[in-house]
Amino acid sequence: MSGPVGRTALVTGASRGIGRAVAARLAAERVMVLVHFGTDAGGAAATVDEVERAGGTALAIRAELGVDDDVETLFAGVEDALAGRSLDILVNNAAAPPTGPLGATTRAQFDHLFAVNVRAPYFIIERALHLMPDGGRIITISSVATRMANPAQTSFAMTKAAVETMSRTLAHQLGARGITVNAVAPGATRTPANGAVFDMPGLTEQITAMTALDRLGGPDDVADVVAFLASGAARWVTGQVIDASGGLFLGPCV
Repeated sequence: MSGPVGRTALVTGASRGIGRAVAARLAAERVMVLVHFGTDAGGAAATVDEVERAGGTALAIRAELGVDDDVETLFAGVEDALAGRSLDILVNNAAAPPTGPLGATTRAQFDHLFAVNVRAPYFIIERALHLMPDGGRIITISSVATRMANPAQTSFAMTKAAVETMSRTLAHQLGARGITVNAVAPGATRTPANGAVFDMPGLTEQITAMTALDRLGGPDDVADVVAFLASGAARWVTGQVIDASGGLFLGPCV
C-alpha cells in the first residue's frame, strides 16, 4: 500500500487519539504529515515525536477551529510548512464532541458544534483544493452515530450526517480531477483520552456485545482504513462512507 515518496498530508485534530494514529500511519507510508492542533501543543509535539522516532517527517501547526479566520490561520501555517509543495492528502479529523440530548444543548453549544464539525471541514476543503494536485485524496472522519438513533448525540449526529453528504457531493464534483472524496465512520473507539469512559462498569461489555467483531475499536483500526483510502489502491473508491466500527449494532444481540 506504500505510496510514492514525497507526498504530503494535512491531518486536523492530530494531537491525540484517532488523529495521532492517522498521522503516524500515513508517515509510515513515507508521507510528510502536517499535524494540526487547536490547543494541545504538548499532544501535537508528542505526535510529531512519535512520527520522527519512526523515521517519518511531521510538523505541528496550530489553529483553533470554529472561530473567525480559523481557515486562514490554518493555511498560513500549512503553506509555510509546504514551502511551495502540493498538498496531496487531507484528513478532516478534528471535531467537537457531543453536547447532550435535545433540551440540554444550548444554542451556543449547537453553533460551536456545527462551526467545528461542519463549517470548518467545508472551508478547509475549499482552501486545500488550491494546493491539491489531480489525483489527491480527501477523507473526513464521520461516525456511526449517523445510522444509530442515540438521543444523547442528536446534534452531533446531525453534524456527521452533513459531512457524509458533503463527501458524496464533492466526490461527484471533483471526480474529473481524479480526486477521491470519502468519509470513514468509526464506532466505539477507545483512546487514551476517553479511556475513563469505557471504564464505567459494564459499558465495555455492553458495547462489545453489540459489536460483530466482539471488541472495542482502537485508533489504529480507523487509521488503517484512512491509509487505504489515501493510497493508490483506493483510486476507484469515491463518494463512500466506510464503516470502521467492527460491525457495531448490525442487528439484535443473540
